[in-house]
Amino acid sequence: MPVALVTGTSRGLGLEFVRQYAADGWRVHATCRDPDSAPGLAEIPGEVTIHRLDVDDADEVTALADSLAGEALDLLLNNAGVYGPKSLAFGGIDYDIWLDVLRTNTLAPLRMAECFVEHVARGERRRIVSVSSKVGSIAENTSGAGYIYRSSKAALNMAMASLAIDLAPRGIACCVLHPGWVRTDMGGPGGLIDPPESVAGMRRGIDGLDAASSGGFFNYDGEPIPW
Repeated sequence: MPVALVTGTSRGLGLEFVRQYAADGWRVHATCRDPDSAPGLAEIPGEVTIHRLDVDDADEVTALADSLAGEALDLLLNNAGVYGPKSLAFGGIDYDIWLDVLRTNTLAPLRMAECFVEHVARGERRRIVSVSSKVGSIAENTSGAGYIYRSSKAALNMAMASLAIDLAPRGIACCVLHPGWVRTDMGGPGGLIDPPESVAGMRRGIDGLDAASSGGFFNYDGEPIPW
């Protein structure tokens, strides 16, 4: 039975990842900051273990890794993320908020990788994947603005590209995925696709991830995204 650890599973894409992996017979470690406020998570049938985890809290991340010592993970999926206030434009940037967003979107996924790399190395599939965003692509930025979220995802992409190189000798493949514009709390009602379609597409990309594609940046439909 393959095993995944997924962060940010109280709603949206994270919740759908847990639902789909559990339905396909995976054992899933599902983490979120407040399981008590995520009733949908507890209702998912299958081999699902829920863990309270704030990915911004280094002590909590280390404690969870220690509690799962000896566990093999086929997939570490960094899904937890925040957007930050959309109203903060040039001339009105809140730099403390910027640091908070960077802490969640960029630092936390790398900390998760550092703390769980041995768990992944024991797995059969050996994959570390982070949910990013196309707005982190420098090549595709033709509209400006979005300084805080854009920069946090661009930095995440670079961190994961380096991670892919560093972990290649251990047979661990890494990539970043754009979920599309999804109708979630973050994406809003104007999104173009729903979570089941987005997650199904990203899962196909994860399934196909190998040494040759490790370090890549891909859309949920498998198409490469320019850096």
